[in-house]
Amino acid sequence: MNVRHEYRPVYQTSLVDPAEFWAGAAEAIDWVVPPTQIIDPAARPVARWFTDARLNTSFNALDRHVHGGSAAEGGLADQPALIYDSAMTGARGVFTYAELLEKVTEFAGAMSRLGVVAGDRVIIYLPMIPEAVIAMLACARIGAVHSVVFGGFAAPELAARIDDAEPVLIITASGGLEPGKQLEYPPIVLQALDLAATTAPRTVIVKQRPQFPTIHFSAPQAATESLPSSAQTVAAQWLDWDDAVRDAPPAEPVAVAATDPLYILYTSGTTGKPKGVVRDNGGHAVALAWSMRNIYDIGPGQVMWTASDVGWVVGHSYIVYAPLLVGATTLLYEGKPIGTPDAGAYWRVVAEHKVRVLFTAPTALRAIRKADPEAELAHGHDLSSLRALFCAGERLDPATYAWADEVLLADRTDCPVVDHWWQTETGWPICANPLGLQQLPIKAGSASVPVPGYRLRVLDSEGNPVAPNIEGNIVIGLPLPPGTLTGLWNDDERYKRSYLTAYPGHYLTGDSGYFDEDGYLYVLGRSDDVINMAGHRLSAGSIEAAIAGHPAVAECAVIGLPDELKGHRPLAYVVLKSGVEVDPAQLRDELIERVRAQIGAIATLHDAVIVTALPKTRSGKILRKTIRQITSGEPYEVPSTIEDPSVLEALEEQIHAARPASPSI
Repeated sequence: MNVRHEYRPVYQTSLVDPAEFWAGAAEAIDWVVPPTQIIDPAARPVARWFTDARLNTSFNALDRHVHGGSAAEGGLADQPALIYDSAMTGARGVFTYAELLEKVTEFAGAMSRLGVVAGDRVIIYLPMIPEAVIAMLACARIGAVHSVVFGGFAAPELAARIDDAEPVLIITASGGLEPGKQLEYPPIVLQALDLAATTAPRTVIVKQRPQFPTIHFSAPQAATESLPSSAQTVAAQWLDWDDAVRDAPPAEPVAVAATDPLYILYTSGTTGKPKGVVRDNGGHAVALAWSMRNIYDIGPGQVMWTASDVGWVVGHSYIVYAPLLVGATTLLYEGKPIGTPDAGAYWRVVAEHKVRVLFTAPTALRAIRKADPEAELAHGHDLSSLRALFCAGERLDPATYAWADEVLLADRTDCPVVDHWWQTETGWPICANPLGLQQLPIKAGSASVPVPGYRLRVLDSEGNPVAPNIEGNIVIGLPLPPGTLTGLWNDDERYKRSYLTAYPGHYLTGDSGYFDEDGYLYVLGRSDDVINMAGHRLSAGSIEAAIAGHPAVAECAVIGLPDELKGHRPLAYVVLKSGVEVDPAQLRDELIERVRAQIGAIATLHDAVIVTALPKTRSGKILRKTIRQITSGEPYEVPSTIEDPSVLEALEEQIHAARPASPSI
């Protein structure tokens, strides 16, 4: 049972004596060799945690809940560990802890039989199917380092990751499903292998999906030789998943050093050599288990649904590892917030599977709000199981928060809407409302308070702390807590250059924001999204928050265009709610007035242009840099992380069409 404590003393303890604090948290993990050295502050490029300990992450996620362990009683063999729900195919499935353990040991045995050993890298290029979870846990079981690449990423992006990680094995599927289309993966993998300089991959395992033509594997030939149509024959070094696991001896968990890498995750939107964030085994397990109990208030038998993709850090942490580490039930969803089949999809899943905590992105809520502004589809489902709605991935603007709190969950005062903030690099929340410790008052627009372990500061460009309500650069004092990145794969110098040099003794988050007088943090966006108007630095996020509060606006993006007189002039692109009709000139005037009223006379919105959609990454982030390039007429590349490239084409046409009316765009 989780004993609740007040937030403030816990937070102070974590900063005053981090070794003692995290030694206590480490007692929730089963160790093969328990840690005696909790932190090594002399390690480079950053301090390392639990340096003399050994463990296995797969054992902690599965075995101990079935058979028991020193820190877990067991007895969960028949409890659901993984629920699979595909809105794309209608498939439903439940894996108990015993069943998931069997699948993982089987596939781990298949990898071992192929010669994969501890320290080897394995690329996982799969859609949202149970095999993605099984493959990740199987890698952890034998000490292999997995690198999950978002299913459907283009061949050049996959090739860059193959070259950097040098995997001995690639795991893929016959294809992925999107609303109205199918995408075959093997031709992409083949092209990536052809583009890659490394010859490291020895084998490709393919999970066949019934929605795609069967691939037949026969005569030996190089894995990079020409791939015929997907209904014909490919190389023998390409193996069918079912053939690979047939008669495979179950693999026992391999003890690895707590500081050994668990996975590499490449950050989205990189150019040139990809940036591979490295996560270790020990700190990762300790931090995630602590976060489940103290932030999300989730324990054994309770259902957590993280509506993300396993290819992103949110999916790694809160679809796969964290729920299983504490004996909870995790939900894997293949579908969208709208269009599969409608804006009630999420609420059907919550009701059907009795979800306790839903974790999603603000962009998903905005899409639902646009399609179903009165939340009528949600109110047709029983959401009584829901105890919290968490958001991350981008700022939860006050207008979307108000809709979720006052419309979507109007009759649920016991179900808080919690914005929280973290990064691929940190792996778990930096700021949150710690529901498991103490539910704090919620402030719209704020990511709440620093999580224990994070010494958070807001500094000016000279490195001086700024006063409350003054925007600056958000940094984290070293040492970083367990579970955060230990470096970049094979590139310590780049790690130091990117994160540790701007403010010595601090990790640079790259985000800007401010603390209020109560210690709540307001994250306003990336530091490079700051708009300089006549010497005043304004975040795009603060202007967007003012615009998003207009009753006709579903979502918006603000960019800064160069201005000889003022430095920048802000321009807003606005998407209207479904069924709303407005006079563009009147809306423009109303938005200009809203920005001036809510931010001040220094914030003069230059123009507002109505568009049908905003370009976003697959994880829901708005591509502001690309919007700025299109608006300025600069050359641009379609980002590899984009969700729908056709949105860019439509945006370009709408911008050109708007220029006669607003020639300064």
